[in-house]
Amino acid sequence: MPQTLAAITLLVRDYDEARRFYVEALGFDLVEDTPLSETKRRLRVAPPGSATCLLLAKAADAAQAAAVGVQAGGRVFLFLETDDFDRDHARYLAAGVIFREPPRQESYGKVAVFEDLYGNPWDLIERRREG
Repeated sequence: MPQTLAAITLLVRDYDEARRFYVEALGFDLVEDTPLSETKRRLRVAPPGSATCLLLAKAADAAQAAAVGVQAGGRVFLFLETDDFDRDHARYLAAGVIFREPPRQESYGKVAVFEDLYGNPWDLIERRREG
């Protein structure tokens, strides 16, 4: 079997608020929500049909808490590709998702930067179709 990227850890302040944002606002699937202890859960979400998921990990100490929202040092951290930019952009706006810019056309497709609930910047991208 070839290698695959199974999960990416994303630090969050609170499990429940993160779950609501990713599942309700962004429309991600809830892959798993398993209690591991009184303070720790295995909470995984993924865009519908995606093989890679986000492991939403509650910050456990001051250093981790300081990294919430700045996991990539302010750069775009994650890239969410869609088959219908306009549909997802409209849905996210209606759900209160903050976009840092209006949609723009680039050589590779339509894109706009949005923030997750902690301020991590993401790209929403619809790749240009060739042909």
